[in-house]
Amino acid sequence: MYICVCNALTEKQVESAITSGCRRPNDIYSKCGTKPQCGRCAERMLELLEATDIQPAAPAHA
Repeated sequence: MYICVCNALTEKQVESAITSGCRRPNDIYSKCGTKPQCGRCAERMLELLEATDIQPAAPAHA
């Protein structure tokens, strides 16, 4: 199943990126060699992060 239609990222690719240490949607895009387009998939990526009991990284503060 596609998680990101814009970048043709599958659920397996996203899960693999999470397993390899990605903790934020931007990390997942980078690991998969893509960049966010419309951003609609970020919510699903966060759901997958939560489902794997991995907490998304907190935003960095300047």
